Amino acid sequence: MLAMDQGVVEEWLSEFKTLPDSAVSTYAASLKDKGALVPALYKVIRENYSDLLEPVCHQLFEFYRSGEPQLQRFTLQFLPELLWSLLSVSAARDPHTSGCIEALLLGIYNLEIVDKDGQSKVLSFTVPSLSKPSVYHEPSAIGSMALTEGALANHGLSRVVYSGPHLQRETFTAQNRFEVLTFLLLCYNAALSYMTSTSLQSLCQLSSRVCICGYPRQQMRRYKGISTRLTVTSEFLVQLITGIHYALCNGEVELGSKALDDVLYRAQLELFPEALLVGNAIKSSLHGAALKSNTKEGARSIQVEITPTSSRISRNAVTSLSIRGHRWKRHESQEVSIDNEAALGGMAIPEISVTGVSGERMPNGDSMRPRPDGRAQSDGETLCGASEVSLDPRGHDSGTRSQEVRRQKSVRRMVENEGSGAASTGRSQY
Repeated sequence: MLAMDQGVVEEWLSEFKTLPDSAVSTYAASLKDKGALVPALYKVIRENYSDLLEPVCHQLFEFYRSGEPQLQRFTLQFLPELLWSLLSVSAARDPHTSGCIEALLLGIYNLEIVDKDGQSKVLSFTVPSLSKPSVYHEPSAIGSMALTEGALANHGLSRVVYSGPHLQRETFTAQNRFEVLTFLLLCYNAALSYMTSTSLQSLCQLSSRVCICGYPRQQMRRYKGISTRLTVTSEFLVQLITGIHYALCNGEVELGSKALDDVLYRAQLELFPEALLVGNAIKSSLHGAALKSNTKEGARSIQVEITPTSSRISRNAVTSLSIRGHRWKRHESQEVSIDNEAALGGMAIPEISVTGVSGERMPNGDSMRPRPDGRAQSDGETLCGASEVSLDPRGHDSGTRSQEVRRQKSVRRMVENEGSGAASTGRSQY
């Protein structure tokens, strides 16, 4: 350890002891500005024979016991490195060098299993229902779900899982070691959003080392650490996978992917169904989702299908009112074109398309309606019978053409009014 790092740690140890209680919050907010402190503390933890290890562990416990959330999160960021130091020392069968680390971890565990009044806490977790959408899934993507009587009865119910109460521990044994470590990882995962990239990298390295030590994959990875196989539990691996999933989505893609493969490798060897289920589900979701980020430090996102809102549906919906409005706009454009041609002395008069009348549409825009004599009669014939319009303007002057245009428009308005009245009568009868 360099003398400069040692000086930074010693200054950190001395300044907190003389700090009054009223300045704890200000001091906790200023810790993030000390860039050289966190790397120096990592070096102290990794050196099991360092003289500063015991006072560092004692001060980290004082941070956690103070109850200040920022100081507690400052201590939790070193939890993966502390866990690896404990497990590696236990595998080497040299417990005398890990006494202060054991005391720190047991102290955090005993503080977390009780509430402010000293009573044992019972943690509750709500299991989401697959029939309701969430940020992770869409019911429509799963497929059709049978609406049986049992499914309808359980539709509005939510399943709650409880954890606890947990027993207080005074020392680590082979029986309770991973019970305590699993609960500590649960507390660490609850504060994952506050962890730094260095802490997430340490978590991924912890996962890989614990799962491959003593197995053939250790030689493939060329890891020269301990070669003793470490005993793990399925619950411990599930908590590791939870932290790895967050690291994968927040910049640590390479280390996170390697750690996830190593955890699945160990779960297959141990035949742990819970770890295999959670790990393979995350791995499958990552294959179909795109992780996007501009920088490595930036938070990444997973593309998921979001249920459209009601405003989005109503904006794109096709109703009878919207169709009717589209028709009126088309007629208005035709009227404008007729007036323009009349004003410019145009020669041609456009054909009239009658809407709102039921019947079969003809190619020229007329509608076929049944006649009393049995054969079809078009709206064009009706219009011609009501008013004869000459399409040959050669024998008329400009005044006659204007009069014909006005008569044409009045006849068309009369037919439209009849069509709209018929449609309104049909809707009221229905």
